[in-house]
Amino acid sequence: MNLQIRDPRARELARRIAQRRHISMTEAVVEALEAEYRRVAARQSLAERLGAIADELAALAKPGGRDMTKDEIDAMWGHP
Repeated sequence: MNLQIRDPRARELARRIAQRRHISMTEAVVEALEAEYRRVAARQSLAERLGAIADELAALAKPGGRDMTKDEIDAMWGHP
């Protein structure tokens, strides 16, 4: 399939990238679009990022932990 770029600015940018990377203009356009898609997809809202972190922490939590003694808690907080 042939790629038709009608916008002169887009065509020139694709040509420059293709020439520098020694690839076809189609490959240059596809790679640029893939890179932009990865960049956009990587941007998550704060709520999404915090949700992902919470999911990771929940997966790491070990169920069935034991109760700590007062001495262990004091030691953990640096109390003598």
